[in-house]
Amino acid sequence: MTGEVAVILAAGKGTRMKSDLPKVLFPVCGRPMIHFVLDALAAAGVEDQVVVVGHRADDVRQELADRGDHVRFVLQDQQLGTGHAVQVCRSLLKDHTGPVLVLAGDSPLLQPSSLTKLLEHFHATKPGLLLGTLMKDDPAGLGRIVRDEAGNFLAIVEEKDATEQQRGIHEVNMSTYLFDGPALMAALDQLQNDNSQGEYYLTDTVAILRAAGHAVEALPVLQACESLSINNQDELQLVDATMREMGYPVG
Repeated sequence: MTGEVAVILAAGKGTRMKSDLPKVLFPVCGRPMIHFVLDALAAAGVEDQVVVVGHRADDVRQELADRGDHVRFVLQDQQLGTGHAVQVCRSLLKDHTGPVLVLAGDSPLLQPSSLTKLLEHFHATKPGLLLGTLMKDDPAGLGRIVRDEAGNFLAIVEEKDATEQQRGIHEVNMSTYLFDGPALMAALDQLQNDNSQGEYYLTDTVAILRAAGHAVEALPVLQACESLSINNQDELQLVDATMREMGYPVG
């Protein structure tokens, strides 16, 4: 398979939402938020979509049943990190030679135009990994994108590990990844969970791919609205209000 495929991470419970409902099924504009992610992908021409389910998996499957053959599901029995969520997709991705997008299912403000720019850049430069990043006035709490003096991408540094100078960086990681398929498969085999959480982090593929000689790039194409995340009920209300103001259809 040589076309684009997207992996959408949708296994989480969203503990801070104070509800047993799977996080991606919380409604914005009257629809479960994951629909907006899948719609944005389809609008950017990415029809092959793999949804990683976990918490109340059957409810997510049932909600997306009407989307037909474009959506396939993979079960993540245990939530052992973002890297593990992609590892469980190995059987569906092992023969895929084209690009693989990895996105969060709780990002309903994902813009098709941003995805299109990422895909165009990827096809032009063919890196092992292209990160979709964002310039944010207040980058607090987010991983910073560190570049060298020539502007080349060096690393993602999480805020807790950042120096005072690095904390002043406004370009941030928004968990929007575009991988070369075979390079991703090789990197997944090398992920380790030797960290305090005992989890497999997808961000560790940056160092793995660079060590293997692959180019890793970061492109600040994401728009301000795409910085709005949903981790609690207040943020859910803010995103809902923002999308209504932007003219999103209300389901």
